[in-house]
Amino acid sequence: MDIRVLRYFLTVVREENISKAAQALHVTQPTLSRQMAQLEEELGTPLFVRGKHLTLTDAGVMLRRRAEEVAELMDKIEDEFASREEVGGIISIGSGVLRSSHVLTRELLAFREKYPRVQYEIYTNTSDYIKEKLDRGLLDFGLLLEPVDVSRYDYIRLREKERWGLFIPEGHSLAAREQITREDLKKTLLITPSRQSVQSEISNWLGEDFQNLDILAAFNLITDMTVMMNTGEACFLAIEGAMESYVGRGQVFRPLYPELSTASVLAWKRSQPLSGAAGKFLEEFRQRQG
Repeated sequence: MDIRVLRYFLTVVREENISKAAQALHVTQPTLSRQMAQLEEELGTPLFVRGKHLTLTDAGVMLRRRAEEVAELMDKIEDEFASREEVGGIISIGSGVLRSSHVLTRELLAFREKYPRVQYEIYTNTSDYIKEKLDRGLLDFGLLLEPVDVSRYDYIRLREKERWGLFIPEGHSLAAREQITREDLKKTLLITPSRQSVQSEISNWLGEDFQNLDILAAFNLITDMTVMMNTGEACFLAIEGAMESYVGRGQVFRPLYPELSTASVLAWKRSQPLSGAAGKFLEEFRQRQG
């Protein structure tokens, strides 16, 4: 299967029309139609439901997902080899919403000032999503909040600490507190992280089972839950960096006491050699963080 044909397929998917896709690709409509028909024949299944607008069959949806991954990986390969003489290209990084992301941002800006041909692609999502992209070679680095299984990765632990606490509506009775104790937490309606490893960490701090808390909802990415902020009743149990931009906008942050804090790691796939801009960035990052 030719990567060129996969790129043709992705263009047809985007345009939802053979004629428009042919114009975008600067090929004739019959040529593109023939390429798509040959692709369906090669795979032994229809990829499109033909009509006024082309839609994908289940097989077409699956191929689109895989074709996007292949095209992205090919772009990375071409980019790395094109920048061997002069440091340039794209460094792709996955990150949660963390305070340590500010540290990483400063490092990225400093590196680009030295190597202006470098660009960055930043993906914000959960640790599981980031690790999956690392495993597939679609990300160079992942910034992950501990505790996290890094047995398949090499990593550098950042010095910045992530404090746990509550994001509290300003009118809430706990907003006047300086710190949040274990007893405060037990009496509060909470929105909490869904990651099992994080729940175990909080259970250890709490001294009893996490599930004994009064939990309204659980989140895997806290920014998806901000629609629930305006209720004025539930408090978000999260790290300080997760919703810093909301402090002063109807929310206050109060740390847990005794303090519960964790670190984050910059991880990369152990079996994947980093070259080009990513390799150079890692080299300089090690020196500055060492």
